[in-house]
Amino acid sequence: MERGSSAPITDLHEGGNELPNISLRPLEVSDIDDFMVWASDKRVTRFCRFCPYTSKEDGINYIKNTAVPHPWFRAICLNNRPIGSISVTKNSGIDICRGELGYVLAAQYWGKGIATKAVKMVAKTIFNQWPELERLEALVDVENVGSQRVLEKAGFMREGVLRKYCILKGRSRDMVIFSLLSTDPVN
Repeated sequence: MERGSSAPITDLHEGGNELPNISLRPLEVSDIDDFMVWASDKRVTRFCRFCPYTSKEDGINYIKNTAVPHPWFRAICLNNRPIGSISVTKNSGIDICRGELGYVLAAQYWGKGIATKAVKMVAKTIFNQWPELERLEALVDVENVGSQRVLEKAGFMREGVLRKYCILKGRSRDMVIFSLLSTDPVN
């Protein structure tokens, strides 16, 4: 399939773990059109720290200045075409043993098992790539039930609710914290 073309949903194998065309790779400036599909969608960015992107120029600046230099930021790809992104941000200092997982996926691919597959792919490799990491965390808005299910399916443990944990888009939010330890089995 050519880059930038639309992948039919029928390529996905729903109900099982078989999603053979899902891969992770660095996001590139040339991916801007695909990036804008999810980054400009209010449904997708509802629970993100960023607001929907309204211009390609802002999207290009984000890719150049944030995604490319980030130590572990990948595009979630279907047939090598970006349909979302996933990242791990390592803490520093005395918290170096922890990293935070974040991910986003274009709305048309929700509920297909793609985010779960991407999270599992990261979980199977990140502890080897960063041996000092002992804990991978994910913070999820209490209203983002879909993302909570992704983490549970990927083997993360729900640890609890952090009340009034952060200000997101002008209001304080309760967040659910999930974790996966380097010693935990990955599904």
